[in-house]
Amino acid sequence: MTTAARPTFEPARGGRGKGEGDLSALSKQYSSRDLPGHTKIKYRQATQDAPEDVRTRDFRRELEERERVAAKTRERGAREHTTSSSSSSSSSSKRPRLDQIPAANLDADDPLTDDEDDSDSDSDSDDDTAALLAELDKIKKERAEEQERKEREQKAEEERIRMENILSGNPLLNLAGQQPNTPSQTSFTVKRRWDDDVVFKNCAKGMEELRKEKRFINDTLRSEFHKKFMEKYVK
Repeated sequence: MTTAARPTFEPARGGRGKGEGDLSALSKQYSSRDLPGHTKIKYRQATQDAPEDVRTRDFRRELEERERVAAKTRERGAREHTTSSSSSSSSSSKRPRLDQIPAANLDADDPLTDDEDDSDSDSDSDDDTAALLAELDKIKKERAEEQERKEREQKAEEERIRMENILSGNPLLNLAGQQPNTPSQTSFTVKRRWDDDVVFKNCAKGMEELRKEKRFINDTLRSEFHKKFMEKYVK
């Protein structure tokens, strides 16, 4: 039987006895992470903007030089953009217009076809625009008429359904409106309950109490619970 769980008069203490070590002595083992590290400060090297390199540089001159180069680059880009736009505009115009041709190069016998072509194209475009507008007005008018027709049909259908509900809602009017040959669909006979022919009816316990009207009285001596309690235990 083990005695590990049994209390002793003098608890075990670590010491220099047999099989025991000095628990108070420091351990000779240590981890490599406990060793001192980073005992020297890191300085900038020759290519890392060391103080010796920075001391001899002229930052103002370098900044001005970079700004000058950037300004030249922007001017060159703007000049190239303007030249490209001008060349594209000149190539887009296939032939010079009449107002651009000098008067010395004009011949009296040459017909002024440019103005005539412009006037013809303007008149054709005006005719096409008028035809398109007329077609658009026609389509709008047809759509409006179709929408109005649908609204009239919907209103007529709603009115018919409303009148049918009114006539069929009242059984007297419904009987009066029936044909003599058609059988009556509405009967005024009272339907019988399914338990009318049952012999043992209303025989469950507490039925009389359920039939009684429940009323609340804000008085502990006149309440229903107090009356039942007195009848059951005090009577």
